[in-house]
Amino acid sequence: MEIKGFAVDVDGTITEDGGVISLDAAYTLRWLERIGYKVILVSGRSAWEAYALSVYLGITRVVVGENGGVVATSPLDMILLADISHSMMAYDYLSKKISNVKMKLVFPRFTEIVLERNFDINEGRRILNESGIPVTINDSKYGYHLTHKNVNKAVGLKVASNHLNIDTSQIIAIGDSEIDIPMFMACGYSIALGNSPNILKEKASFSVKSTMGDGLVEAIQHVAEKFMKIN
Repeated sequence: MEIKGFAVDVDGTITEDGGVISLDAAYTLRWLERIGYKVILVSGRSAWEAYALSVYLGITRVVVGENGGVVATSPLDMILLADISHSMMAYDYLSKKISNVKMKLVFPRFTEIVLERNFDINEGRRILNESGIPVTINDSKYGYHLTHKNVNKAVGLKVASNHLNIDTSQIIAIGDSEIDIPMFMACGYSIALGNSPNILKEKASFSVKSTMGDGLVEAIQHVAEKFMKIN
């Protein structure tokens, strides 16, 4: 496999408990960038957060935010891949059916709504399926995301990779939650961290034992040994 880039989730992948960035993970991502690979953050966070993080980490300044809904190449240059009105409709509908549905306090969103993880997500999915509203509800472990059905991390990553003249088959995806599945399926190789649910590990090309930031480091060590022949 010819590797040209890495698509990396943020929360639970390059962070430790409490959302603090792992210094070892940060060093590893910067090392990848310095030896010639593109490192694309693909996050459920806002594009502004992901872009600022890319600047401070010293990696590629092309990011995917809102689980594929937004691709940013600068703080002001953003491509929106969905209309938030559908997610607002889904939120209003769920609020009438489930008493404790609450928006999570997050940076402003352009294409999705983020909810607190305080209700049964399967019940929420059942209700939304019955509503006919074209929105999915997914768990990033950071929150429940109400996202248009036509949008996911793979959709956003394809736009970002086209901007960099890279095919997704040349990208290695690394993540830790079920919301990363479309990205895993779109990329040439994928690695699930130890803190990933089984549904993601089953879709991954490889799984590491370590969790969070340590898992990211182990994942890159695996790539170095398998593809770069670095021991």
